[in-house]
Amino acid sequence: MSGGEMINILVLGSGGREDALAWRLRQSPSCGQLLAAPGNPGIARWAECLALDPTDGAKVVAAAREHKVDLVVIGPEAPLVAGVADACRAGGIPVFGPSAAAAQLEGSKGFTKDLCAREGIPTAAYVRVDTMESARAALPRFSLPVVIKADGLTAGKGVTVALTHAEAEAAIAAAGDGPMVIEEFLDGEEASLFALVDGEVAVALASAQDHKRVGDGDLGPNTGGMGAYSPARVLTPELEARAIDEIVRPTARAMAAAGTPFSGVLYAGLMLTSEGPKLIEYNVRFGDPECEAIMPRVGGDFARLLHGVARGQLSDLPPPDLSHQVSMTVVIAAQGYPGTPRKGGVVDGIEAAARVPGVTVFQAGTARHGSGALLAAGGRVLAITALGRTLAEARARAYRAVDAIDYADGFCRRDIGWRELQREDA
Repeated sequence: MSGGEMINILVLGSGGREDALAWRLRQSPSCGQLLAAPGNPGIARWAECLALDPTDGAKVVAAAREHKVDLVVIGPEAPLVAGVADACRAGGIPVFGPSAAAAQLEGSKGFTKDLCAREGIPTAAYVRVDTMESARAALPRFSLPVVIKADGLTAGKGVTVALTHAEAEAAIAAAGDGPMVIEEFLDGEEASLFALVDGEVAVALASAQDHKRVGDGDLGPNTGGMGAYSPARVLTPELEARAIDEIVRPTARAMAAAGTPFSGVLYAGLMLTSEGPKLIEYNVRFGDPECEAIMPRVGGDFARLLHGVARGQLSDLPPPDLSHQVSMTVVIAAQGYPGTPRKGGVVDGIEAAARVPGVTVFQAGTARHGSGALLAAGGRVLAITALGRTLAEARARAYRAVDAIDYADGFCRRDIGWRELQREDA
C-alpha cells in the first residue's frame, strides 16, 4: 500500500477506549472505511458497527476479508490474550496489537516479573506463589504495606495494597488457590507511559495519570479507572527518557530475543520512586480511561501511524504528533460500580455537554433502546474529555460538561487531577 492510499480499518471492542480510537481514526486523512465490532452507540457515530464477537479470531478474519480491511486495531485485552492478532497475521491482515505470546506481558504478572528479574529492569521485589498456603508462608518476607496481585486478567481490579496483615490475609483468601504475585510496596507517585513498539523499536507516544479508586480523595475500592489527565507532568522528559531506555526498550529487546516480538502499544504503569521510575505492571493495549484523555492530544495521520506499526515500519515513520494542550477525562459511572452497577437508566444531555468548548463525550457502557433512548448498559457509562491550555482550564470545561449530562443513576469523582492541580497552584 502506497503512502497516499486510503486505509480501511476495523476496530475491535465496545468501550470508551474504542470510541476514542474510532473518533481519532475517523479524523485521520488516510482513514477510508471505518468499521467496529461490536461497537456501541457512541462508536456508531464514527464507524459502521458489526455484530461480531471480537475474541473469535476466525470470524474477525472472515469479516476483515469480506470488508476489504487493511488494518485491524484491537482495543481490549481479551482478544489479544485469545490470539486474535495471531489469527489476523496468519490470514495476511495487518493488525495493531501483540500476539498471544507477547500479550503475556499483561496476561501474566508473574511472567512479566520474571522477565524484569532476568533483564535487570527496575521493579518491586516479589515472589510468585500458586496456593493460599504458599502465599501465607511468603508474607513474612515483606514489610507492610504489601501488594497482593492475582496473576491474570483482572480489568484493573485484581490488586490489593494491604496495610495490615489482616488485609493481606483477606486478599489472599479472596484470590483463592491459584497463581498470585506478592510484592513490596513502592513509595512514590504513579504515572502511565504509552509507547508504540515494533519489535526492538520503541517510541514514546504520551503519558497520563489515572485515578483508580472509586471515591474522592482516592478512597474506596479499585475500579477500571474513574478519570485521567494527560500529560502526567510528574513524568518529566528526563524521567520519561529513563523509562523508555531502562524499562520499555529492554522489554522489547527481550521479547524479540525470545522469538515473541511485541507489536502495538505497550502501556507501562510506573512508580516514580526516589531511585527513579520502576515498573508496576504492563498492559498491552491502550488504557481506559487514559486513551480517552490521550486521543484528543494526538495529531497527524493516526491511521497511517498505527498501520505503519502493524506492518513493521515504525522506524521509518516520523515521531507521533502530540499537542501541547492538556486534557482531562472524567468518567460518569452507574451507581453500584465497581460492584453491581445499576443498568437501564436513561442518559441524556450529551449534545449539550459536547457544546462546551474543547469537550468530546465518549461513550463506554451505553445501549440504544428500541424507542431511540440512550440507556446505561455498564459500570462506566460516559467519559467526558476536555482540552485546555492548562489542567485547570481543562478541568473547568470537563466538569461544566459533566453538569450538562442528565443521568439520574450516574456519579463521578469531583477531584480528577488533584495532585497536578496542586502543583499548578504552587
